[in-house]
Amino acid sequence: MPRPPRLLFAAAVLLGLVQAAHAACTDAAAPAVQWRRCLLDGADLTGANLAGADLRDTSFKRSEMRRAVLTTVQGRRAKFVSSGLQEVDFSGADLVQADFTSADLTGAKLVGASLRSARLFQANLRGADLTDAVLEGADLLRTDFSGARWVDGRTICAEGSIDRCHPGPGTVDSKVQG
Repeated sequence: MPRPPRLLFAAAVLLGLVQAAHAACTDAAAPAVQWRRCLLDGADLTGANLAGADLRDTSFKRSEMRRAVLTTVQGRRAKFVSSGLQEVDFSGADLVQADFTSADLTGAKLVGASLRSARLFQANLRGADLTDAVLEGADLLRTDFSGARWVDGRTICAEGSIDRCHPGPGTVDSKVQG
C-alpha cells in the first residue's frame, strides 16, 4: 500500500510543475517575465516593457509589439512572423535562430543583438540600427535594409538595399556586405 500514495504524490508534483509552467504564459507583460515556450500569437504588446524576459521558443506570430522594450531578452528560436515590431528595442537581445519572416522592424534598435542563424526573410528593417549586431548565418533574402545603420555603426544603407546593405552616398567604407 505504500506504493500508490508515492505514485499519487509523484503525479501531484508533476501536475503542479506542469500547471506552474503553463501559468507563466498567462502572466502579465513585465520586465523579466518568464514566457518560455508560450503561444502568444496575435497578442497586442504595444509599448510593453519586457526587458530581460525569457521568450525562448515562444510564438508571437502576427503580434503587435510597436515601441516595446525587449532589451537583453532571451529570444532563441522565438517566432515573430508577420509581427509589427516598429521602433522596438532589441538591444543586447539573444535572438539566435529567431524567425522574423515578413516582420516589420522599421526603426527598430538591434544594437549588439545576436541574430545568428535568424530568419529575416522579407523582413522590413528600414531605418533600423544594427550597430554591433551579429548576423552570421542569418537568412537575409529579400530583407529591406534601406536607411538602416549597418553593423559597423557608421554605414547607412542606401535606398533599395535588399538582401544586403549597399553603402549610401558619402559612406567611407564602400565594401560593406550582408
